[in-house]
Amino acid sequence: MTVGGDEGSARLRDDSSARLRDDGSARLRDDGSARLRDDGSARDGRFATGVAAVLFASLVWGTTGTAATFAPAVGPLAIGAAAMGIGGLLQALLAAPRILRDLPALARHGGLLAAGGVAVALYPLAFYSSMRLSGVAVGTVVTLGSAPIFSALIERVLAGTRLSGRWVAGALPGIAGMALLAFSEPGAEAGDGSVLGIGLGLVGGLTYALYAWTARGMMLRGIRSAVAMGATFGIGGALLMPVLAATGGAFLDSWGNAAVGIYMAGVPMFLGYLCFGVGLARIPVSVATTITLVEPVVAAVLAVLVVGERLKPAGWAGAALVIAGLVVTAAPGRRGGGAVADPPGADAVPYPIDR
Repeated sequence: MTVGGDEGSARLRDDSSARLRDDGSARLRDDGSARLRDDGSARDGRFATGVAAVLFASLVWGTTGTAATFAPAVGPLAIGAAAMGIGGLLQALLAAPRILRDLPALARHGGLLAAGGVAVALYPLAFYSSMRLSGVAVGTVVTLGSAPIFSALIERVLAGTRLSGRWVAGALPGIAGMALLAFSEPGAEAGDGSVLGIGLGLVGGLTYALYAWTARGMMLRGIRSAVAMGATFGIGGALLMPVLAATGGAFLDSWGNAAVGIYMAGVPMFLGYLCFGVGLARIPVSVATTITLVEPVVAAVLAVLVVGERLKPAGWAGAALVIAGLVVTAAPGRRGGGAVADPPGADAVPYPIDR
């Protein structure tokens, strides 16, 4: 009887141990799978939010050239200074409590902040002057078409970032589409797109890519997007105020001119760049700048529907190429859609979410 009891006890212990091991392994597997699913969903959701935010910003930015045509008496320097200057100061004012709280952290990255602020001040002056000299579509496509190239060069040279095949596959048709849009404009054949205007468009693309990269760099170092964008645009806005004071008298000549200035500062520059900051906190800067290639498409469509310009079939083909490149670049990948790798060590830095 004792032997049988010992055998029964042993069997019970073995069965219990097996069940515990099986249950424990199952729970570990289930917990691990759930965590992986949650992490993947969070990463994909963060990337999708970033894409949507940058896309919205690009759509409202695409209206700026058409809006500027409603105030022909206002010069391009005044338009740029009012739009980015006032919009930048509004961003800084909105984020002021957070900026003051994070001043020590901003001071540690003063080089990035100063470079971004200067780039913000130069960008609208070059961009709106390019559109005035070369036309809305040509100035827009040169500026926005060159921005991804400059962005990639900046990331490669300054951050050691390796571009992926997905980014190349998305950027190449987008840039080809920009070229088709530019050369399909009537002014392009007539030579009205001046060398100076195209050169200023390239300056605009470079400065745009530079302030996007500096803002993203501060975010990757733990500074919240509202603080990084607010401080950067606050510096740029302050630098633009003397330009606005010297050139902006025409805004006071009519309510129409004033309305254009208010719209440009409030919607594309203030609201648009708030959304752009949200996007930069979640996706690499090369992806963000490539998504913004949709802006010249919007500008071209508005030029046809509102301003009365005519777009040739080659222009519409260029718009289709831009959309195709956008779809390829914005599609989520294995790392939440990372078409471009972040700088080494960036994965260890949490993506800042505004609170």
